[in-house]
Amino acid sequence: MPKKKKSKNNVTSNRELVFKEDGMEYCKVTKMLGDARLEGICSDGKTRVCKIRGSMSKRRKVWISVDDYVLVSLRDFQDEKADVIWKYNKDEVKQLKKYGEIETEKEAEEQDIGFEFGVIEEDEEEGLGDIDIDNI
Repeated sequence: MPKKKKSKNNVTSNRELVFKEDGMEYCKVTKMLGDARLEGICSDGKTRVCKIRGSMSKRRKVWISVDDYVLVSLRDFQDEKADVIWKYNKDEVKQLKKYGEIETEKEAEEQDIGFEFGVIEEDEEEGLGDIDIDNI
């Protein structure tokens, strides 16, 4: 009878939470490009092509997929490219959102709407009467 392999996904480790520093950004993976590269949206709003570096890519020690959050190191000489240096698991992402380091998608949408609500003054209301709705 074959033996079952132990699952590594069920093991919760107490890793120390890594925060960004100068020259680093949080990035959400949007597309896997192959050849240890991915495309992601960084916390500064720019879309960058990111290279998976070092021991993360050798022998596939760390698996990165779409919608994962990673920490990237920005390049001084190429603004549209970055290097992946850390992958966050789901629990770490929840903690980062709790601390306000990463914005949720709903918060980002609310900030980017661009509508301002206000009160129409009486002078502006008179101008609205000139529009003939029947001819539109």
